[in-house]
Amino acid sequence: MWEYTEKVRDHFFNPHNVGEIENPDGVGEVGSLACGDALKLTFKLDENGKIADAKFKTFGCASAIATSSVLTEIIKGMTLEEAAKVTNKDIADYLGGLPEQKMHCSVMGREALEAAIENYKSGGTIKRSLEGKVVCNCFGVTENEIERVIKDNDLRTVEEVTNYCKAGGGCGGCKGEIEKIIERIHGDNIKEPAVPVKHKGKKLTNIQKIQLIQQTINEQIRPALRAHGGNIELVDVEGDKVIVAFRGMCAQCHLTEFTMKDVVEARLREFASEDLFVEEEGDSASEPHEHRG
Repeated sequence: MWEYTEKVRDHFFNPHNVGEIENPDGVGEVGSLACGDALKLTFKLDENGKIADAKFKTFGCASAIATSSVLTEIIKGMTLEEAAKVTNKDIADYLGGLPEQKMHCSVMGREALEAAIENYKSGGTIKRSLEGKVVCNCFGVTENEIERVIKDNDLRTVEEVTNYCKAGGGCGGCKGEIEKIIERIHGDNIKEPAVPVKHKGKKLTNIQKIQLIQQTINEQIRPALRAHGGNIELVDVEGDKVIVAFRGMCAQCHLTEFTMKDVVEARLREFASEDLFVEEEGDSASEPHEHRG
């Protein structure tokens, strides 16, 4: 179980500035439901060019909600030039720190802010465009993004990079390229890889697998669904098949690009086992999905 500070817990259970500003001056969207984290940030400027109000909508875990909440608090009263200097470390520090495996949530907040400021300045697209070569196809992370989190946070291992931007956390096929980027930036001054803390790739007993799936649902999936008026119930686990039932709004949610089942499956593969696939209760026609990496 993740160790959260009191500030993280407070901003998760009592998030500030949830919603969307009407006729905003700036809008930024980052992430996607496919990888389990998505954030939309909107802000309004006052007559002096300072951020008078900021609101967010997010789909993600407790850390995603808390970092989005605190980001809106940090930038209120700032000019755009001042807001542009806010880093992901500022967000994490304001919360008293985040678990290493959750630092990518603070990075997502910074990226949403950058996208919203760019939207205001250029009047361009709302969604952040990918710049540079895509290194991690599983999560759509580019070489530029990886280089930035390495430099900004002095990262030295592939595991640290995964914690900060998710690159390498899917199929793992890009880990070699991430290592080359780290070596290019830091030369020979790099750490030995830490012992992995995730269960992915390890042989689990059936009881361990069920416990890990339930923990992932409780900590990574259910908070996001409840924020949207829904819930999820673990019905059964049959080998690598995870049978779930959606409750509330989620049961009627039909997304144009990804289904709720896809979102849950991506989360379970990230935190439990990459062999898992999800089936909704009563959906006997479902077949195992191919890995989306």
